[in-house]
Amino acid sequence: MVLKFYSFSSPTAGCGAVALTLLEKRVPFEVIHVDMADIKTPEYLAKHPWGQVPMIDDDGFILYESRAICRYLAEKYADQGTPLIPTGLTAKARFEQAASIELANFWPLVRRITIEAVYNPRRNLPVDEAALAQARSELPAKLDVYEVILGTQKYLGGNEITLADLFHLWFAPPLNRAGHDVMLNRGPNVTRWWNDISSRPSWVKLQAEGIKSVS
Repeated sequence: MVLKFYSFSSPTAGCGAVALTLLEKRVPFEVIHVDMADIKTPEYLAKHPWGQVPMIDDDGFILYESRAICRYLAEKYADQGTPLIPTGLTAKARFEQAASIELANFWPLVRRITIEAVYNPRRNLPVDEAALAQARSELPAKLDVYEVILGTQKYLGGNEITLADLFHLWFAPPLNRAGHDVMLNRGPNVTRWWNDISSRPSWVKLQAEGIKSVS
C-alpha cells in the first residue's frame, strides 16, 4: 500500500519538510491535498487530534508532527536515497545537536518573521511590530554562530547533509516571495551552505511544481 501524505499543496513549513524528505529518500507516495476546512472535520480529527498538517498514513500507521515524520522516513528508508540521519553513535549525536540548534535558535525567529511580515499582512491581521523587530535583530547573532560552525565543516552536523540542514528551508518560500530573504548578505560560510541546501534538485522541483504524488 502506497504511503498517503496529507498536506497543503504549497511546500511551506512542515508540509514542505516532509515532501522534501520523501523526494530525497525516493519514497513513492500519494498526496492527499487538504484545506483548512478539511482538517477540522470529525473524520480528520479522529486521525490527527490537533487538526493540522502534515500527516502520513503508512499502511495504517498514522503519524503526525513534521519532524517526527521526517525522522521516521529517514530511518525506515535508510538504505535508499540520500542518507539524512547518520548511524554511528558520535555522528548521530552531532546530527541531534544540529537539529536542536535549528529548533531552538533558528526556527522560532524565522517563524516569527514569517508570521508578522508575511502571513498577518496577507490575512489583514495586526502586525506585532515589536515582535518582528526583535526577531530581526536577534537572527543575525544566531547566524554569526552558524558562520563559525560552518567554517570548520560543510553542514551543520558535519560534512554530510542531514535533516538538520533541510529543516531550515521551512519558511523560505513565503519569505522569499514577499521579499524578506533572511539569509541575504550573511557570512561566506552561511551563504555557501544556504546556496547548497536551497539549490538541491528536490527542493527546486518542489518550488516549481508544488507537492504532487510520486509513483
